[in-house]
Amino acid sequence: MKAVLTAAENRRVAQAMLDYGMLADGDRVLIAVSGGIDSLVLAWLLHDWRRKAPISYEVQAVHIDMQPENGQPSGRAAATAAQLASLGIACEILPAEQPVVLEEGADPAGLCHRCARNRRRQLFERARQGGCGKLAFGHHRDDIVETFFINLTSGGNISTMRPKQELFSGRLALIRPLAYLEKEEIRAIGRRLGLKPVPATCPLAEQTRRKDIRDLLQHIYGQIPGSREQIFAALGNVRSEYLLVQHQRITNNAHQP
Repeated sequence: MKAVLTAAENRRVAQAMLDYGMLADGDRVLIAVSGGIDSLVLAWLLHDWRRKAPISYEVQAVHIDMQPENGQPSGRAAATAAQLASLGIACEILPAEQPVVLEEGADPAGLCHRCARNRRRQLFERARQGGCGKLAFGHHRDDIVETFFINLTSGGNISTMRPKQELFSGRLALIRPLAYLEKEEIRAIGRRLGLKPVPATCPLAEQTRRKDIRDLLQHIYGQIPGSREQIFAALGNVRSEYLLVQHQRITNNAHQP
């Protein structure tokens, strides 16, 4: 059987897992599957990786159905589960506890943030109920760079998604095994697997700030050769002594002479 991952892709996935200690023996991993090609490939990767990993771990794929239909899974949820079933992967479908209602004139950025926050809260709870210490997301290198620029231009801070991030005093860790791969590489892997992304049904899917940043970055990459790699490298090479960090004022409440 022909390998799905190229040697370079396999090496970068393994390096990301090693660099950030993403998996350990005995782990139970909950995989968040949205239906996009990134999360579909992630589910396959973590499911398949167990064949060659020197450790033993369990995986469970879950899809949060943001638009359940009369108590039944939406078409998007059913299509997502069917794609995974074609790879021999079971997927649990959970109806969203707090579906976000699109109101006329509402700020798209605010709605997207609320929707993502509600979905993530439900995933945290599902991980807790299932005894999963790891929650895996399909974010890749381009997502990490885009998030940095979104926070830089809209949040007034220098931060991004980390390939591994511990929460709740270490009881849960978010992991992103695709962190060293580019979007185009993940699409290529999906094609080799015969996967097709399930189209998003949200009317705001193409009206987000992330899309604006993505378009801006494509322009930068086109104008400055090598900038894509340099920007990502910079996120792990922070020179804090050259940032505008203000000295904190020390308040002395003692009586003055």
